[in-house]
Order: sequence, then structure tokens, then C-alpha cells
Amino acid sequence: MILAAGKGTRVRPLTYELPKPMIPILGKPVLEYLVEHLVKFGIHDIMINVSYLHQKIENYFGDGQRFGARIGYSFEGYVDDAGEVHPHPIGSAGGMKKIQEFGGFFDETTLVICGDALIDLDIRSALFEHRRKGALVSVITKEVALDQVSSYGVVVADPETGQVLSFQEKPSPEEAKSTLASTGIYIMEPEVLDMIPSNTVFDIGSELFPLLVEKKVPFYAQKRFFNWIDIGNVIDFWSVLQSVLSGKVAQMYVPGTQIEEGLWVGLNTRIEWEGTTIEGPVYIGAGTHVEAGSKIVGPTWIGHGSHICSGSEVIRSVLFEYTRTAPGTKVEESVVCGDYSVTRDGQMKHISEYTDNHWNDARDRRKTARQGA
Repeated sequence: MILAAGKGTRVRPLTYELPKPMIPILGKPVLEYLVEHLVKFGIHDIMINVSYLHQKIENYFGDGQRFGARIGYSFEGYVDDAGEVHPHPIGSAGGMKKIQEFGGFFDETTLVICGDALIDLDIRSALFEHRRKGALVSVITKEVALDQVSSYGVVVADPETGQVLSFQEKPSPEEAKSTLASTGIYIMEPEVLDMIPSNTVFDIGSELFPLLVEKKVPFYAQKRFFNWIDIGNVIDFWSVLQSVLSGKVAQMYVPGTQIEEGLWVGLNTRIEWEGTTIEGPVYIGAGTHVEAGSKIVGPTWIGHGSHICSGSEVIRSVLFEYTRTAPGTKVEESVVCGDYSVTRDGQMKHISEYTDNHWNDARDRRKTARQGA
């Protein structure tokens, strides 16, 4: 099961028009990387709980056939008397209970994964350890630095057996009893569903897990070494793209065609080289026009259909698709998504807050050009 019902408020403005699991990394949604990883390990039956902007996920993945999977969805929300759909997430554990009561999906060992992180976990090895210990539930953990514990749910476990003893939700470094962070990856046996109340908002980490500890069921933490890239906020997203484009993330490769050192382009990309400076690593998406006299410094990702006008600069930034930078403007260490930009330190601005027309929708420009012709 993939948990994908949250609003992703900490990743705004990226989630104004996208559910968090659909945020693209190298042009592909985070959720798609997860589905591919599951299929690689022979896991083909996948349930996804959805709520906020649910149709974006459902329309993209469909029944899962083109990904080699069978995908089903469980919507969390309601329809009012006027026919309006209202998202209403019921908690990670509550979402599991709703699925079980509807169709009995959790009839064997189940892997539960948060849909907003990139992972390369050896699932086969994790399942082996889970079964070897006779666990009812296993939580996959990863060691983090002490000064980072305040960003995570921390698992306190017996150092010899791995039996979970307690939890701390985002403790300060001074209060932390452990540096094992929960990665939002769990392995569960069917019996655990009986412990989740029906028709109730119920969370896995803050409610179900303390209940398991209280009842002293076989509940273990697995400390594993694997890549776990959690996109908790926009600053994380910017950092992830910087790392990926710089080649620091294993098994993630820049798409397109490399036309020179550090520069990748998509199909039908037009670059006017007179007076233009491009310092890689840079990806320029399909159908993008880079006018003469522009400057692009990597790591930078420019989404498809964009337009970089003469004299504008894009420095270590991420431009979502169809972004047109105005002549003479500068985007530096920022993410530009629709009508919003967010700087490296998390400062968000609406386009209306700029005195000049810093950027706009490149599709509007093409429409105007056709009308003028």
C-alpha cells in the first residue's frame, strides 16, 4: 500500500496544483519511482489511498498496466449536497482499515510506504528479517545525525533485539533518546488490522504504534542502509534536484541527450548560442527555446516547453514546465512553479509581488504569437 492522501502543505506552492506524490524529480513523479521499485521486487498488487487532488494520481496511473502492476485506489472524502467533492483524509491507519473493510486487501504480509520519498530499499532482505524475527510489524529505520532528529519521528528500540520500546515525535537533539528515524516504510501482518478502529481518523505513527508497544506484540525496528530521499519541504526538493543533477544520487540519471559536457536536452530544443552561456549540469526540456544572450548555470532543471528570453539568467534553479523568463530578469537558487517562486531558504512569492514581469506561462506567449501572425 502506498500512502498518498495528504495535502503536502509543507511543499507549497508545488502542491497547489499537484498532490505531493506527483511532484516530479527529473520529470517523473516520485510515486512513479516507487511503483517501479515495487514491481522490480515482484510486488504487483498495489493499493493507493488518495484524497487531495486525487484525480491527478488516478488519471496518471490508471489501472497500472503500463507500469507492470495492478493498481487500485481508495478515496478518502465525501460529496456534499451540491455534488462538490471534498477531500477528507482519515489517517494512515484509518485509510488501511477503510480498504480492508471494503474489499479485504490486507490478507497477507503487506508493505506500507509513504508516497513522498525516493528509496532503493532491498525489499527482499527486509521481508526476510521481518519473517525471521516473527514480527507482527516491522518499521524500517535509518540512522540520521543528532542535529537532524527534530525533523523526524524517532524510534527507540532495544539495541540487542530491535524490539521497539517507544517513539519520539521530532524531539530536540537534547531530548532525543535515539537517532533512528522512521522512514515511513512498514511491513505488517494481517492481524494488525484488527487493532485499528473503524470509521475513525487513526494514524500509524502516533496512534497505532504506541498501541503495539503497549500490548507488547512482536514489533521490531530494522536499521537499514539505503538511499532514502524524503521531500519534506520545498527546500528539500531544491536540494534533491541539485544532488541528482550533480550525479550524487545513485541510479538516477538525467534524461534527454547529452550534447556537450554537463548539458542534456530533450527533443526539439532550440538554443541560440550567440552570447549565451551555459555551465552544467543543466537539463533543458523538450520544446524549450533559449534565446541568444541568456545565461544558465547549473545545477539547473528547465521543464519542457519553456522559454528563456534574451538577457535573462537562470542560476542553480528549477523551472517547472512552460515557464517563460522575461528579458533581463534573474532567477537564482529558486523553484518556479506556475505563479509562484520559492527561494533556497523557503521564501515564497507570487508573481504579482514583483515590480516587473519576472516570468509567465510560455503557452500564453505562443498563443499571442499565433494571433499576431
